[in-house]
Amino acid sequence: MILERLARHDPRLYQIGALASLLLYGMAFLGFDVSPARVALLIGSALAAQLACSRLYGLASVEVRSALISGLSLCLLLRTNSALLAAVAAIVTIASKFLLRWNGKHVFNPTNFGLVAMMLLTDRVWVSPGQWGSAAFFAFLIACAGILVVRRAARSDVTLAFLGFSALLVLARSLALGEPLAIPLHRLESGALLLFSFFMISDPKTTPDSRAGRIFFALLVAGGAAFVQFRLFRTNGLLWSLALLSLFVPVIDLVLPGRRYRWAAPADGALPFPKGVRHETVPSLSAARARIPAPRPTGSPVLRVLRGEGGHEAL
Repeated sequence: MILERLARHDPRLYQIGALASLLLYGMAFLGFDVSPARVALLIGSALAAQLACSRLYGLASVEVRSALISGLSLCLLLRTNSALLAAVAAIVTIASKFLLRWNGKHVFNPTNFGLVAMMLLTDRVWVSPGQWGSAAFFAFLIACAGILVVRRAARSDVTLAFLGFSALLVLARSLALGEPLAIPLHRLESGALLLFSFFMISDPKTTPDSRAGRIFFALLVAGGAAFVQFRLFRTNGLLWSLALLSLFVPVIDLVLPGRRYRWAAPADGALPFPKGVRHETVPSLSAARARIPAPRPTGSPVLRVLRGEGGHEAL
């Protein structure tokens, strides 16, 4: 009963549970190449970065849920032999939420940006898309957990559209080449594809605001991923495509405007700073709706410019 109430209150709780379950299953039964120490390092670095950025931006609380989602996602996807690079990846992932914003929204999915940025900066970081294999049970597990998450987050349309477009493109290519049906089906039986579809492209803070915009965005990302994989012959086409095409989300929102998604109560569940620590409240639409006058911005001009585009709710 308590968990149901919490889940209705904030869909991110479902996402944390689903990602943690996937990680534990992979470590216990699929031989994921990630140790408990690496898991602790990634999650700890993400939480520490969230705390530091929240203090730097004068936020009244630390959004632990958001940092946990990013940390767990990195545990599932990021692979490197360097503990330092793993910690840097977590810091870059969290920092992107605060620094790379437009009109109050994240420009990139944080985990997607962190992975792509690290792969561009060094060849010692990689993503292993085949680590889940094609076990039907595990694919079903991801699908069920993902559907639960996206329904709570009201972003099932972009997930289903992306899966549909991806399947059509893969099948069309195989038919054009005369490949047997088993080949495209094998490509689609990918835990990485389902994880990307249900937990990354469905991020409510980075997808277009309107349903038409989200479906169009799903088509663009699916086409970009197919181009990277089948024309450029590079791995991780999903990550590269999403990172590049996320830059066009503001344009899509301008052409196909819609209602901005907001978590049910972004402040609830965040950890407040200890008593006695001075902080400032970041202006937000939630405060405006409650008719609470937003305080005048303080701090350096640089920080005011960086955080002056609609607040940093649920970062």
